[in-house]
Amino acid sequence: MKNSDVVLTGAHFLDGDHACAEGAIVAGCRFFAGYPITPSTEIAERIAQRFPMVGGTFIQMEDELASMAAVLGAAWAGTKAMTVTSGPGFSLMQENIGLGVMTETPCVVVNVQRGGPSTGLPTLTGQQDMMQARWGSHGDYEIIALAPASPQECFDLTITCFNFAEQFRVPVLFMMDECVGHMTEKVVIPEPDKIRLVPRRWYRGPREQYRPFKPDEDGVPAMVRAGKDYRIHITGLTHDERGYPVINAECQNWCVTHLVEKIRKNREKIVIVDEYQLNDAEVVVVAYGISARVAFKAIEDARARGVKVGMLRLITVWPFPESKIKQLAERVKAFVMPEINLGQMYLELQRVVGGRAQTRHVPHCGGWVHDPKNIFEAIMESAR
Repeated sequence: MKNSDVVLTGAHFLDGDHACAEGAIVAGCRFFAGYPITPSTEIAERIAQRFPMVGGTFIQMEDELASMAAVLGAAWAGTKAMTVTSGPGFSLMQENIGLGVMTETPCVVVNVQRGGPSTGLPTLTGQQDMMQARWGSHGDYEIIALAPASPQECFDLTITCFNFAEQFRVPVLFMMDECVGHMTEKVVIPEPDKIRLVPRRWYRGPREQYRPFKPDEDGVPAMVRAGKDYRIHITGLTHDERGYPVINAECQNWCVTHLVEKIRKNREKIVIVDEYQLNDAEVVVVAYGISARVAFKAIEDARARGVKVGMLRLITVWPFPESKIKQLAERVKAFVMPEINLGQMYLELQRVVGGRAQTRHVPHCGGWVHDPKNIFEAIMESAR
């Protein structure tokens, strides 16, 4: 296998789905299991085409439940693994995403969102799985989720997702939307030595001392390969550091608190935002994915009318960038949030702003993007 087969260094004309596939390959993903579903299928097609060149394993599973289970197994066997899906498939994966959280299994789940609920709008866009990403599985847990706004970010941030998965030993969600997935733009793939990759943290000590769920100093345990050299027990039940089930309140408190705290304590390392004309902004548009792209037109038009407006673009959507929002809420007049749902991330914005500034939602049911005029009108009303 040649390095040039793995990293296609250079400028390409790619859609977001294909760019995501290339990012996964560069990140070291060598196992894919999935079930075709629009609008994510092009990612699977690209990986099926490219994996023979890089030594990867591609399996088309019988459904999304099995796909997610296979990804978890591959990760424990020592491979960087991912799956891709869209709305209904994402719903089917939720139980095993929760298993991945409980077993601290590093992997990546890509959801190219379409309109819902149910089978909804198979070929048209939506941002309607944002709260499902946060709370779709049962129990208390923290998750990491990123949202790209361009094919270039589909490449770059897929690598970031794999890096976060390895760094924090958790399933990482990549919340694309149909427009970004099918948008075709220039994508620049760097030289291999310019790309930062986080390798898996392997335990190499004595067998008898290994505890698969004993946190290191940073709160994240080291791993071993299942079936090789070390004896391990992996379960979705509440477990101790050895992985053995312990069904009582004390162990539940230790186990679940650890799952939550390893993300919360590292929130500032995980949160990524993009700031645009915020220095003098009195009105802040908070947006992510394709909605952010549309909002730029509204911001430019409002600026031309003398309104001091800027944008906080959410790249990390979970954990929510609370500290940045709170900081802005102390000095700005209002927040405007367009998103292609009827109020999901907006509820989180309201919670964090806590009444210190106005908040205004610009909803959209899905099927197409906002008319920039609607965002413009919300900005102008907020600026009065």
